Amino acid sequence: MDKDVVIIGGGIGGLFTGALLAKEGYKVTVLERSARAGGGLQSFTRNGVAFDAGMHVVGGLQPGGSLDRICRYLGIRDRIHVRPVDADCMDELYCHEDGRRYRIPGGREAFTRYFQEQFPEERLGIQQYMDALYALTDQVGFFHLRLGSQGQTTYGGEFYESSNELVSRYIRNPKLQGLLGYMSCLCGGSVGHTPAYVFSLINSLYINGHYRFEGPAVQLADVLVDLIESSGGQVIANAEVSRVKADGKSVAAVITADGREFRARHYISDVHPQVLMRIADNELFTKAFRARVETAPNNYSAYCLYLVFKPDSFPYINHPCYYTDDYESLWRYGQYDGEEWPQSFAYFTPCSVDQGSYARGLQVIQFMPFEVCKAWENTSSSARGDDYLAWKKRHTERIIDKLERCSPGIRDAVAHVYDASPLTVRDYGNEPDGSLYGLLKDAADPYAGYVPVRTKADNLFLTGQNVYLHGCCGVPLTAVMTAEAVIGEKDCLVRRMPNPE
Repeated sequence: MDKDVVIIGGGIGGLFTGALLAKEGYKVTVLERSARAGGGLQSFTRNGVAFDAGMHVVGGLQPGGSLDRICRYLGIRDRIHVRPVDADCMDELYCHEDGRRYRIPGGREAFTRYFQEQFPEERLGIQQYMDALYALTDQVGFFHLRLGSQGQTTYGGEFYESSNELVSRYIRNPKLQGLLGYMSCLCGGSVGHTPAYVFSLINSLYINGHYRFEGPAVQLADVLVDLIESSGGQVIANAEVSRVKADGKSVAAVITADGREFRARHYISDVHPQVLMRIADNELFTKAFRARVETAPNNYSAYCLYLVFKPDSFPYINHPCYYTDDYESLWRYGQYDGEEWPQSFAYFTPCSVDQGSYARGLQVIQFMPFEVCKAWENTSSSARGDDYLAWKKRHTERIIDKLERCSPGIRDAVAHVYDASPLTVRDYGNEPDGSLYGLLKDAADPYAGYVPVRTKADNLFLTGQNVYLHGCCGVPLTAVMTAEAVIGEKDCLVRRMPNPE
């Protein structure tokens, strides 16, 4: 029993935490509500084309990167099939306001030099901004898996100011201010709210190098599941936990919706904290903590479009692309402006294992607040009504119209169109308000969206994107924190991870 652990939820956080503990000799049981584990790593197929539900690019996999070190420690790095994005154009951005197309290179020096060439009058400000960006990142030692960096630290200066304030401190040109905010969508960016440190971590992560999965992203989930099961554990699908049962201040068992009961020495929750509050017995959390979590705002959701192309009709693009109506809109991801929507979005061509010069499909992610589709929040996916279908059709057509601006002729290349609203994100991801990034991290109130790895219950721990940082790098870092809290040996995992050298 001392080395038994039950994990509620088989998303990225649950699987990485389970894999780390399995490697340390723990008998791990992961309970996943869906038919297949993976969470944000899930993939699905339409007309023979595989689309990723949540994970489209991966940072931290370059040699010595934090995710690279975690995967090498687990012995799975060589089992993940990825390719780097184009070095000379890691991201491409088209602004309709002036018709300019920016091809942004990867690497800190190249990234800095590129914007200095585009805006020579801001040369010094750009250098100072990049120095500040990386200085903030350097303050977060655990982002780099430094020994002894897991504890809470008091940060000062620019750390908790808003990300747009950070940019505007060094940059005066409004167009450049907008451009430097284009990656804010990758951290749930919101003007006046997103902390500068979150913005800096995400920017530096992708500037340092990011990758595409060759084939569906669920391959990473499958590798983690195999590691857990080959170590004597189990990952049980269709096992939604409906109650976390208390025995005083400890968890006694978890019970699934179909009545099964699972007991262990340690319990870990990978579900959204607001979901956990609904299923956990009252005595496991204080009233104050429950009230704070239950009323904490969530980040925005997304409207997604999936296009299947006619054969050999649209080129494969080996990097993410961004569209914006104007420079200011790059700081307004997630806002809904009625008939002007969508004002900015990201799009990708999926990368298959045998990828050639032509794309088989394209995915668009347009960020959207859940409130826009609140009229149908109490409907099921199979019976939302004709008004909902008409609403989706209008929004899908708007996106395709704007895709035509940056990729003329794309409409003629499309054979099939599929779409999904924030309701889909909510229902299939079990995410309150369909939130892509969980609880809102707010510079104005840093404590509001904070949840710790440890809880007041002595054998219940938390993992996942709400605890530290979201994404395919941030969530595995949280998994390391959680696993070390369970094991109880300070720095034990980080000390044994391969060094960058």
